Amino acid sequence: MGGQCIPNDEYTESNQAFLCVCPKGYIGDRCEIIDNKIIIKFGRNVAISQSIMIHFIEIIKNAVPIRTTTLRTMPLTQSSLTIYWSRSFHIVFVELQNKIYYLAVVQKIYQRSITTTTITNQSDRCQHINELFNETFVKLNLFRRIKYYHLPCQNMSNNLTCFYDDLHLCLCYNYEQQRLANCFKFNHDMKFDCFGQSVCENEGKCFQDAPDCPQRATCICLPCFYGARCQFISIRFGLSLDAILGYHIQSNSTLGHQQNIVKISLVLTIIFMIAGFINGILSLITFNNKTICEVGCGLYLLGSSITTLFTTIIFGLKFWIRLLAQMTIISNLLFLRIQCISLDFLLRVFLNMDQWLNAC
Repeated sequence: MGGQCIPNDEYTESNQAFLCVCPKGYIGDRCEIIDNKIIIKFGRNVAISQSIMIHFIEIIKNAVPIRTTTLRTMPLTQSSLTIYWSRSFHIVFVELQNKIYYLAVVQKIYQRSITTTTITNQSDRCQHINELFNETFVKLNLFRRIKYYHLPCQNMSNNLTCFYDDLHLCLCYNYEQQRLANCFKFNHDMKFDCFGQSVCENEGKCFQDAPDCPQRATCICLPCFYGARCQFISIRFGLSLDAILGYHIQSNSTLGHQQNIVKISLVLTIIFMIAGFINGILSLITFNNKTICEVGCGLYLLGSSITTLFTTIIFGLKFWIRLLAQMTIISNLLFLRIQCISLDFLLRVFLNMDQWLNAC
């Protein structure tokens, strides 16, 4: 299914002559298995945070449930999230900022290679026991307190789907015409450090989907930093091109699927480039005259025409390279580093030269 075939190393202990690097959404030795596709849509009454954790719980009979977690970043203008998941699971919880949990998916029997669409509303929020019991009850010993955890589920006015305390996460379910609570231990403060080999920059935190044998790693960026490795910074930029468009350009998406602000910026950039070219060329033709250049003012105007033309060209290149790089169409790191240093420098030089010539 569109996988990339890579010859196996002769020194590797494997019976296979090649390995398959699968595209997103496929797994298996030959990329023949389709991942589970989970589409989570958030209702209007749910305050979505930029970073969202999705907890997958696999229920095993007579054993402790297995938890795997992935982290996703929500674009500012989107209210839905698509996740491709290859591991088995029975319950899915969504965690927003400040430990706000929502029950997203419940399936009694795990089904592989299916698409699940769910709408998460405020009614799916898991409440803390502080919201369900009085302060005296909350301060009780855990063994005295937990035997009453069925009561919130049986109170029909609460319409509870789940709740939690400092050590557990509880799910309300129907059993023989009554509502009961099924609780399991859940570490609310679990942290992953990528085995001390973080690739995140600018003090970003490395997050893994599992403590043992992780498959994916994600960087959690500090405010004003973004990017797959938190390599981009928006502080001290003012109203620059990077700061305005950096958060809005979606990676691995075609131009037609980009947000409206990106499309509008593209149209405006094309208009500015056309107007700048026309202005620069006409000014260059007008002031490239021996009679005009005999006066110092004419030389200044000729120089200003040249700098305006170069500024337009560099601005257009910067915009297109920024757009294509963020869309992962351009991925050559050496080219991106060179253009980052050179184009920004040249753009600032020509802008300052144009202002200096106009002032003269």
